[in-house]
Amino acid sequence: MWADESVFYQIYPLGFCGAPEQNDGLVVPRIAKVAEWIPHILQTGANAIYFSPLFDSDSHGYDTRDYRRLDCRLGTNPDFAKVCRQLHENKIKVVLDGVFNHVGRGFWAFQDVLQNREGSPYKDWFHINFSGNSNYNDGLWYEGWEGHYELVKLNLRNEEVIAHLFDCIRGWVEEFDIDGLRLDVAYMLDRDFLRRLHDFCQGLKPDFFLVGEMLHGDYNQLVNDQMLHSATNYECYKGLYSSFNSMNMFEIGHSLLRQFGPENWTLYKGKHLLNFVDNHDVTRVASILTNPEHLPLIYGILFAMPGIPCIYYGSEWGTEGVKQQGSDANLRPCFDGPIFNDLTQQIAAMAQAHRDSSALCYGDYTSLVLTNRQIIFQRRCDTERVIVAVNADSQPYVAHFDAQSGQGKDLITGQLHDFGGGSTLPPYSVSYWQTER
Repeated sequence: MWADESVFYQIYPLGFCGAPEQNDGLVVPRIAKVAEWIPHILQTGANAIYFSPLFDSDSHGYDTRDYRRLDCRLGTNPDFAKVCRQLHENKIKVVLDGVFNHVGRGFWAFQDVLQNREGSPYKDWFHINFSGNSNYNDGLWYEGWEGHYELVKLNLRNEEVIAHLFDCIRGWVEEFDIDGLRLDVAYMLDRDFLRRLHDFCQGLKPDFFLVGEMLHGDYNQLVNDQMLHSATNYECYKGLYSSFNSMNMFEIGHSLLRQFGPENWTLYKGKHLLNFVDNHDVTRVASILTNPEHLPLIYGILFAMPGIPCIYYGSEWGTEGVKQQGSDANLRPCFDGPIFNDLTQQIAAMAQAHRDSSALCYGDYTSLVLTNRQIIFQRRCDTERVIVAVNADSQPYVAHFDAQSGQGKDLITGQLHDFGGGSTLPPYSVSYWQTER
């Protein structure tokens, strides 16, 4: 699967492009801004974009009105098709947000139900009780998403709903040549629907990538041969920043061993979860870490641990943003242009190292050294071995571990490293030492 060798770059289009928070009905081709950022995206080492919602919606994109039409605040379908062509010409894959659990109140079929009630041909597209009432005093009750009644839950057991969604996906492939979908709140989606979605998408493109949003639980429930290729690795998201802030590398170390270690009971060995240090729903990592020196180090683990690394736009140069009650605007800003600073350069080197290394893309995981302030692990495949060493301390650290012999090449800096007599890790450092298997 192409995604297993990729680095993703996530864009929240409505924020990224500076669109108004509420749909104002005005058609403005803001989506063209993505094409202007292609040189920067390539410079970061990314070769795939995951777009948060960009189809016609009431406000934030997850309240869809029409799956077939680009949100007018971003432009028209031809505008987005042009952007996708430019991305593909630069060998950048395109993954869209598939928001299939719910729609917005402005969704055309739900509006028909509000108008025609029991007489609507779409009444069974949703979970409705005409004897009840809603928070909006509609004179009917409907199921919303986790108590948010601006989001109307779709009935994914209804054949007409499934046919409509599949027809829209087919249209996205034909019109935009998309390469995959990220499934919003995948943990809530009907399992039979996911099986059918998997088969349908593989029929459209044999290498069509499906990744699901999962917050907790066993990812194997959805990541398997019948459903999804990957899921969001929230367990390690928390473990990453918490390990640095508490100076307890045992937390992320044990999570990685639990997920990918050499034991037979390891949960996700051979699977490629989507890894991240922040995204459109959580506080930016630069605002979470208590020590700014740890910022490049957390990315050092991100790009070396098993799975698929994903960068959230703007975080590659250390922008801050704190999640606030009732609004995610701070997390989804519009930038005048990209910034390429020291952090961006370090991330770019790590991203390229990840993509160029079979061991970092496919290798197994073995823990070599684990202390409160240091983590050293090995990724190994048939052709190479990469030893990843992170020192989160302000002091140098001399590491001793097995299989030290000869020299290794640091995939980040290109410098040679001599393993003889122990390995000295400089303060606040990360290294990817490549050796023969």
